[in-house]
Amino acid sequence: MKRANIEDYLEKGMYGTKQTKLEERKKFLGTIRERIVVALTKSQVMEPSIYPEVEKMMNEHPKTTLLLNGELGYSFLSDYIQKARQKKIPFSIVKDKDHCTDIGLVLTYQHAIDKKDIYIKKRPPKIPESQKKTKSKQAPLSLIKRIFKRN
Repeated sequence: MKRANIEDYLEKGMYGTKQTKLEERKKFLGTIRERIVVALTKSQVMEPSIYPEVEKMMNEHPKTTLLLNGELGYSFLSDYIQKARQKKIPFSIVKDKDHCTDIGLVLTYQHAIDKKDIYIKKRPPKIPESQKKTKSKQAPLSLIKRIFKRN
């Protein structure tokens, strides 16, 4: 064996196989951007109900894998895990102690698909009916205040 081959062999044994796009893998829970169907941030995953867009993508892409951020509690991940099980999509909870990411969920393939837009827009917060009525009563008053505001 040549010296370079021995060094490569030793490095592979000590550190594992070299990975491309390491920073991208840290951000996207171990996968790379070009393989992703859909991604949610941690705050989106922590919302009370699952995103219907994720379920739709699971239906349209049954050969994918669901990666979930292990920094989030199981209570936030459980609905997505249940959906993945129902649709027979393998899932994995990923926790990287050395790196923090704002990504909470990734639906990914083992090969490149280069989907242009992988992010789902965050849902607007729901305003309780009691606050909606209060705001509608205040709106004309605030308009009047702005009209007669002195400079």
